[in-house]
Amino acid sequence: MSNWTTLLARHGFEKADLDQAKVGHNTNTMFLNQALTLAGCHDLDQEPVTERAWIQALEQAAEHTQGRGRETIVYPVKEELPLQDIDPYMRGIVRWLNELGIYTVYSCDGHDRGCAYVRLKKCLSFQQMSTIKACLPQGLKVRFEGKRVSFFYQQGEISKLLDMGERLYQVKQSEEKVLYFEAEQFKQRVIELLKHGGSSGNEREIRQFLQRKLRKLTDYTYVDHAGNLLAYLYCGEGPTVLISAHMDIYEDIKPGRTIIENGTQLFSSEGILGADDRAGIAVILEVLSRIQRTNFAGTFKIAFTVKEETGCIGSKQIDPHFIEDADAAIVADRRGTRDIVISYGGMIPFCPQSYGHLFEQADALCGMYDWRMTAGGLSDAKVFAEKGIPSVNLSVGYMNEHSKEETLDYRAAYETAKLIESVLHHNLIKGAFDRELHNSVYSLS
Repeated sequence: MSNWTTLLARHGFEKADLDQAKVGHNTNTMFLNQALTLAGCHDLDQEPVTERAWIQALEQAAEHTQGRGRETIVYPVKEELPLQDIDPYMRGIVRWLNELGIYTVYSCDGHDRGCAYVRLKKCLSFQQMSTIKACLPQGLKVRFEGKRVSFFYQQGEISKLLDMGERLYQVKQSEEKVLYFEAEQFKQRVIELLKHGGSSGNEREIRQFLQRKLRKLTDYTYVDHAGNLLAYLYCGEGPTVLISAHMDIYEDIKPGRTIIENGTQLFSSEGILGADDRAGIAVILEVLSRIQRTNFAGTFKIAFTVKEETGCIGSKQIDPHFIEDADAAIVADRRGTRDIVISYGGMIPFCPQSYGHLFEQADALCGMYDWRMTAGGLSDAKVFAEKGIPSVNLSVGYMNEHSKEETLDYRAAYETAKLIESVLHHNLIKGAFDRELHNSVYSLS
C-alpha cells in the first residue's frame, strides 16, 4: 500500500472525512477517527499500516460505533451512508458509486464465497454500466440484472472488491480515468491476438481463433472461397456498414518472443510485433463487444481478410454477395494516430469528403477533436472503393510496421474503437446519404 489516500479510498474514506468540523455531527467521521486510534495512527503524515491491520482496526471500530444495523435499507440521496454497517469489502464500492450518482440501497460482499452485490435505487444508464465495467480489475466480473449489480470473484480473492473501490475513487477524482481503465482492458485483448502468427497464406490458426470469437458476437459467420472470415450482425433497420482488418502479418513471429511494455507502447523482444494488423482486429472485436449497447440501427458486416500483405488478394476475391449491399466501409489498418485516410496518394479517392467528414464529426462527439482526413497508401480500403463502396482507412496506433522496430500504442488503438463506436452510436451513416455515396463518381483505376 503506497499511501494513506489509496488505503482510505479502498475502504470508502478520504482525508476530507477527518475535517474537525464534522466531529460529533458525522458518524462516519467518528468511525474513521476511532479506526485510526485503534490502528495506532495519530496523523496521516506517518507511514500507513498494512491493509490487514487496517481492516482489523475498521472492524473493531465498527463494534464501538453506534450504527443502524447491517440489515438496514438506506436511501443515500437523503441520508448519510452508514459505512460502519456496510460489509468490510464493499465500503469503497458503495461509497464511490453513490458519489458518482449511482445510488445504492443495500450491499453484501459475499463473505469470500465468490459473489458480492449491490442493490440500486434505480436501473443503470448505458454510461453508468460502462463506468462500472471500465473499473473492473482483472479477476473480477460483473453482471447487471435490473436494479442489482453482482460482482464475481474467486474464493480467497475477495480483496478484488477493494481494488474495484480504489478504481471507482480514481474515477470520482477524474473522469479521464475511465478511458485509462478501458484502454488497460483493451490491452489484454491486443496481447492475446499478438500471440497468434499467420503470414500471408498461413492464416488458418488465427482464422479459427477469430471464428470462435465471432460466433459469440455475431448472428452468422463463414469462410468464403478465398479464405476470408466473414460475419454479420443485424441491429435493426438501417444502413449496412462493412468493417474490415486483415488476418495476415508481414512475416511469422519469432518463436519464444516476448511482448514488452513501455507506458502505452508495446514492442517485441525479437522480430516484428505483428500489430499490422492485429491492432485492427482488436479494434473491431472491441466495437463488436459493445455495439449492442449503442443506438446503432442497421446491419454490421465484418470481413477479416487474407493475403493483404501480398497485394490485397483476399479483399479482391471476397465473396461479392457478402458486400453487394454495403453502404459504406471502415478499414482499421492505418499506421500512426488520428488519420482518416480517404484516398490513395491523394490521387485516387476512396470516398466523397462528406463521408470522411463523418468521422471528424464523430471525433468531436466523443471528445477527441483531432482526427483529420488525409491521403494514404495501398490497403483493403482502396479495393472496397473500387468495388463501389465508400471507404475510409483509420489509424490503429502501430508504427514502423514490417520491421523489428514495430511498436503499438494500445491506447491509440482503443481510441480508434471509441471513434467507430461514436459513428455507430450517433447513426451518422444513414442509408448512405440516400445513396449519394454510391452514386458519386470515382476516378478509380
